[in-house]
Amino acid sequence: MKTKQLCVAIACAGLMASAVYASKAQAEDSIYVPLLTYRTGPYANSGIPIANGMHDYLAMLNERDGGIGGVKLNIEECETGYDTKKGVECYESIKGKNPAVVNPWSTGITLQLIPKAGVDKIPILSMAYGLSAAAVGKDFPWVFNPPATYWDGMSMIIKYIGGKTGGLDKLKGKTVGFIFLDAGYGREPIPLLEQLAKDYGFKVKLYAVAGKEMQDQSSQWLAVRRDRPDWMIMWGWGAMNPTAVKRAAENGYPMDHFISVWWGGGEDDARPAGAQAKGYLTLNFAVPGEKFPAIEAIMKDVVGKGKSQTPKDKVGESHYNKGVYNSVMIAEAIRNAQKLTGKKVVTGEDVRRGLETMHITAARWKELGLDGFAAPLNITCADHSGHQPAYMQQWDGAKWVKVSDWIQPMTDKVGPMLDAAAKEYVEKNSGWPKRTEACDKAM
Repeated sequence: MKTKQLCVAIACAGLMASAVYASKAQAEDSIYVPLLTYRTGPYANSGIPIANGMHDYLAMLNERDGGIGGVKLNIEECETGYDTKKGVECYESIKGKNPAVVNPWSTGITLQLIPKAGVDKIPILSMAYGLSAAAVGKDFPWVFNPPATYWDGMSMIIKYIGGKTGGLDKLKGKTVGFIFLDAGYGREPIPLLEQLAKDYGFKVKLYAVAGKEMQDQSSQWLAVRRDRPDWMIMWGWGAMNPTAVKRAAENGYPMDHFISVWWGGGEDDARPAGAQAKGYLTLNFAVPGEKFPAIEAIMKDVVGKGKSQTPKDKVGESHYNKGVYNSVMIAEAIRNAQKLTGKKVVTGEDVRRGLETMHITAARWKELGLDGFAAPLNITCADHSGHQPAYMQQWDGAKWVKVSDWIQPMTDKVGPMLDAAAKEYVEKNSGWPKRTEACDKAM
């Protein structure tokens, strides 16, 4: 009897060892791509489509191509609830698994991770959010915020408003209201807005929205009604956005003078207000729609096979396609890293080099099955953003419609301020390391 029990024990131990070995082998033969996401909480209506787009594009590469360069991607989500503490906990739980890159998906989380990136040798990709000054590659070699910073976005909006009023010089004497989530994200573009107000002679009215007020905003919009700003700009997220659109309409604010940064441009930001939202404007850098070969491949190989959390009628929506854009950059950085190193299974250190040499031309967008999806993107050793253009989209009551050409950011205004902000960050953070990472040639 004892002999039989011993044999069973040995067999079980063998099975366990095999499982551990298989797990290690899988890790060694795949590239780990963690996704910090939030599918729950007051920001979920914004977070879910982003998470779906990110996941589905990477999953499509696994299904259609067998991964990247013959290596499967190990995709794993960690729920943050858009909470900075939880986001840092997610990071700490995944950093030992050799992640290729980390996507914080929160300015607050990004700010906490920036000091860790160079120490842990894990690049941070904060797509069009986070610390604007991180665009300065000489000071932030491990952080990337393409295709444009928040300061670029604010400059594009002011440029658009100037165009609608007869020129930037005609902004003198006007009042621009700024309603924002009272957090790192919402406060990030204020320095540039205030500088542009000085440069062009317009006044700024600030309307902060605390997290607990997102689904109310009565006092803020009463103040807007009292102040009657000529234009309103919004930096909101999650439940704040649809509430703001509704409040603007209820208070009779002209919707075609209400403009959001790209994160207010989801269908669920405008749709709840119904016909009243017609005219509402937002920036965008990725074209919505499912009629792209790459999106069609997602429908066929991922959504169609039940390997996605995305409802079929949500594929191709505005925020979903931004999530796709994010994962395109991850994939292109991995491809670049493989070419630069000659390795198939690349590390975070390799992918940092891949991000820093990323050049997505119009021809490359077409090769990726995303012809016309976005403007060309060029990241360099010095420039970790690219400062690429965005366009203005407008809600027609049922869908987003492109209503402008691509708007270039005011790099002459933004560039010097980013350099100054980067210098200030370095000086405030005693012992901030000087860049020692070599620069590679663009791929």
